[in-house]
Amino acid sequence: MPTDCITDLFGFARVENREVVASFDGGTITSDAGALLLGSTDRAIRLIDRFAACFRDQRCPELIEHEVVTLVGQRVFGIALGYEDLNDHDELRHDPVMALLAGKLQARRRDCAPVAGKSTLNRLELSRSVATRYHKISHDGAAVEKLLVDVFLNAHARAPKQIILDLDATDDPLHGHQEGRFFHGYYDCYCYLPLYVFCGHHLLAAKLRRSNIDASAGAVEEIARLVGQIRAHWPRTRILLRADSGFAREELMAWCEANKVDYLFGLARNARLVGEIAAELEEAAAHSRKSGKPQRRFKDFLWTTRDSWSARRRVVGKAEHTGGEANPRFVVTSLTSDEHAARRLYENIYCARGDMENRIKECQGDLFADRTSAASMQANQLRLWFASMAYVLLCALRRIALKHTQFAKAACGTIRLKLLKIGALVRISVRRIKIAMASGCPYQREFAAAHALLAQRAP
Repeated sequence: MPTDCITDLFGFARVENREVVASFDGGTITSDAGALLLGSTDRAIRLIDRFAACFRDQRCPELIEHEVVTLVGQRVFGIALGYEDLNDHDELRHDPVMALLAGKLQARRRDCAPVAGKSTLNRLELSRSVATRYHKISHDGAAVEKLLVDVFLNAHARAPKQIILDLDATDDPLHGHQEGRFFHGYYDCYCYLPLYVFCGHHLLAAKLRRSNIDASAGAVEEIARLVGQIRAHWPRTRILLRADSGFAREELMAWCEANKVDYLFGLARNARLVGEIAAELEEAAAHSRKSGKPQRRFKDFLWTTRDSWSARRRVVGKAEHTGGEANPRFVVTSLTSDEHAARRLYENIYCARGDMENRIKECQGDLFADRTSAASMQANQLRLWFASMAYVLLCALRRIALKHTQFAKAACGTIRLKLLKIGALVRISVRRIKIAMASGCPYQREFAAAHALLAQRAP
């Protein structure tokens, strides 16, 4: 019997006297079989359909190969799977799992793949708020922003007694000549300054902004929108805003007081504030020198600025002495001392805001929210929303399906690596599509548990 010669055969070191060879002839194989869990998660929360409804398609129906819902889903799934560049989709459009997620195994035209390539997706990312002759797909930014809050509201079976909204601004470095780029002295680079709002792990807002502004710029308008939408569903839920000193601004605090929203903000120190806790600093320093360990004391007092604040407000000062030097810190809040003592307010409530930094790292590091390399700010804002939706999808997978597994608190990148990046052979017949996943996958139990919980949420 003649032997077929394979020209693209790669040889490797022999093992137990056997030659080791490899070639790209395995057939229909995917490296993303775990993405089926993403598809089930999407069906549970209907994210892709609702996100696609924020777009308007004015293309000629007879000439459309890839529907908007397919394009939107492909981009969100791709980001969640680690494919940050549109160029990746020129190969991904032939991936069988990507076709399954799109619900489309074959293209209607011979020269097309089941899902779109980079050029078609690029036109989607460059869509504008109003369709033009050359940009026939448009998007409604207000609807996208509303959707993020709607998903958060839908994730709760009943209204919580209190929620904490964390605000933060971060740098989004730029390496080209994008619209709106400015040099930021603190971050020492050209960048955008996006505003994020989280409630725990839930992302409620991701607003792209120029960097030549104060960190709190636009925060009042953004919080007013979020609070209005939340209170329309949960009128009795108490809302607390939490942020660093960049948001301790008169305009935002006055708005909170006028609208019965609590706040807890860091407060930038100055000579007057430090002088207010001088006795506590001396006491902490004395005890630190005596014990050889860091010491901290707290002081609760009413405070106002000389001209910028409209009222006296509660300030808590942390008088800490560590490493041989003073480390004073301050927070300003509308919460009363009857509810929260000074130490508990600072250590248990304010310091917990540091977890938001991990959420931003997930969005930017694991889901490429900082890939804002388009020429216009509008296109870059849409890219930020695509990354945000990928985060929301993975967050829903973690919340719904992984709550009883070792991945209940895992980062998005860890979930992707352990549960989504699974090699599999795909066999498609007339009656069945079989995804034969790697038998040696070490997280089969977690996959099975996630599948069982998602099956309970199936529509």
